[in-house]
Amino acid sequence: MSLRAKCAIAGLGQTRMGKNFDHPGPVGFAAEAVNLALEDAGLQRSDLDGLLVNPGITWFNNPMASTTLQNAMGIRDLRLTATMNLGGATAAAMIMHAAQAIDAGMAEVVACVFADAPLRPPSPSKGKDAGSAASYGFAQGLNAHYGQYGVNAQYAFVAQRHMYKYGTTGDHLGAVAVSERDWANLNPVAQFHDAPMTLADYHASRWVVEPFHLYDCCLVSNGGLAVIVTSAERAKTLKRPPVYILGMGQGHPGGDPLETLVSGAPIAKDTAFKMAGITLGDVNFCELYDCYTFTVLVTLEDYGFCKKGEGGPFVASGAIAPGGALPVNTGGGQLSSFYMWGMTPVAEAIVQMRGDGGRRQVPKHDVGLVSGNGGILATHSTLVLGSQP
Repeated sequence: MSLRAKCAIAGLGQTRMGKNFDHPGPVGFAAEAVNLALEDAGLQRSDLDGLLVNPGITWFNNPMASTTLQNAMGIRDLRLTATMNLGGATAAAMIMHAAQAIDAGMAEVVACVFADAPLRPPSPSKGKDAGSAASYGFAQGLNAHYGQYGVNAQYAFVAQRHMYKYGTTGDHLGAVAVSERDWANLNPVAQFHDAPMTLADYHASRWVVEPFHLYDCCLVSNGGLAVIVTSAERAKTLKRPPVYILGMGQGHPGGDPLETLVSGAPIAKDTAFKMAGITLGDVNFCELYDCYTFTVLVTLEDYGFCKKGEGGPFVASGAIAPGGALPVNTGGGQLSSFYMWGMTPVAEAIVQMRGDGGRRQVPKHDVGLVSGNGGILATHSTLVLGSQP
């Protein structure tokens, strides 16, 4: 049987993001986010009987992160808990797991949470934030010896292949960065709020690894973000308007993305759109995982908003910017707002669905598409959210 609109997101909790050093690590951020989400929904801690946790880099090696958070918060008698990790695809996957468990009668109110604290306070000797590069970088054998190491370089290889095959340009990548900054300038909680950027500014930013400039790469943020999932019927009785889960799906293609230049989006979309009973034409806005500008291009192609290889001209046309035909990453995304892995697009979709976007609110917000992406285009998750059941 279909799970279409049987469950809804009833609460959203978001801490302050960015250079935020006043919490005792990621568990402190996670606890605050859950408490804020419960308050937003009009629920108590005692109402929770499910807790799903996606640990960030700084507590990634804790296989019992959900139990750690449960004990830290003094939550008792859970019927569902798990520590989950599909990289940036985890947020939507947690929401899927929560909805399935609620529909099966295994839980009634489930908190899904991500938190991380990779940034450390400025060092007196260095005078700048420390820790982020070390937290997010890793090296691997012979490739590393020849300079090909870390996620930046691996994505850069795939992006260069796309540029070689389809003629994608630096201006195309820059169009994504500029459009997302334009959205961020309308978002008062974005890390880059009130920081305009032109295409010339984009090109003037330092190289990270060719073809990526600084503004091609996502932010690093300290913070926590949580959502509350419950049945659609229960959500109707709570404090905020329900955000209905119309469709959901995952896609994990395997293989080498350098060969395919395809993410898991086509697989995940097929499942989610069938469940929701929609087509691309029904989508009012998109919140896409954007660890890099290139990820937005390839995801737009893989969902079918433009043909394969035409993502660059599509974004350069202004289609995804404020006032464009397809609003994308309306809060500024992970490039200009904040980086909470897959929770960043989930949170902004909820804001838009509720009509809480203020200056960045899109006029039509009946159906929203959310994507998550993990690894080097290795995992993918899709949510179709609706303001009506």
